[in-house]
Amino acid sequence: MKPVIGVTPDFNAGDRQEWGGKEPTYFLRARYVRAIEELGGVPVILPLVADRASRRRLLQGIDGLLLTGSGPDLNPTLYGERQRYTFPVVAERRSDFELNLVRQAIRDSIPTLAICGGMQTMNVACGGSLYQDISTQVSDALQHRQSPPATQVSHSVSITAGSLLNRIVQRSRMQVNSSHHQSVKAVGRALVASATAPDGIVEAIEHPTHRFFLGLQWHPEFLFERHLLHRRLFQAFLRAASRRPSLHAPPAILGEKS
Repeated sequence: MKPVIGVTPDFNAGDRQEWGGKEPTYFLRARYVRAIEELGGVPVILPLVADRASRRRLLQGIDGLLLTGSGPDLNPTLYGERQRYTFPVVAERRSDFELNLVRQAIRDSIPTLAICGGMQTMNVACGGSLYQDISTQVSDALQHRQSPPATQVSHSVSITAGSLLNRIVQRSRMQVNSSHHQSVKAVGRALVASATAPDGIVEAIEHPTHRFFLGLQWHPEFLFERHLLHRRLFQAFLRAASRRPSLHAPPAILGEKS
């Protein structure tokens, strides 16, 4: 059976004109869904339910979790800082939902892939912190908001030998795209950095004892169709999800003997 992958959407609470204006709206770029579907998974967009029991029920019905990127930033109070810059922040409904799901995914050994803002959420959920704005907080930083389209790569990353990322791509270096102004500052507890940009910015994090718990600062969903290494990232995630013991096997037919 194809693995079922829960995909988190962005959320407009009613203040983003480009995402539905005053009407609360879910928002998700189709590229995330297409990557999962075309490479062998069944994508399911997760509603941002507030009830903790409902969240646990959602996780019982999936084989893997995909944390997507976000236009706004996590509220810095979530990692113990005041907001120093005037960037919009992620709706509390989304941040509370995703932070809770990350912690449950660690506890329940759910294969998890986190992309861009999703990686930042993964790090904060594990007690890490973020640079609120790379260009003003990191001297000699690269331009991490590239001018070319995200379907093109813009800089390299160095990959830690022996890491999960290294085992997946089988390279010590790869080219990535870049579309972010924040990044990991202090790596979260139990996590390790597994890739860095030439300026030292952390580009990937992972949990070394979890069977698949990987965060990527770049956007492989823009690159998987034309770049083998980025396709391998989704394929490895789906393989890990397909090996998770099924919690949603089809029910027995009425009257059938067990």
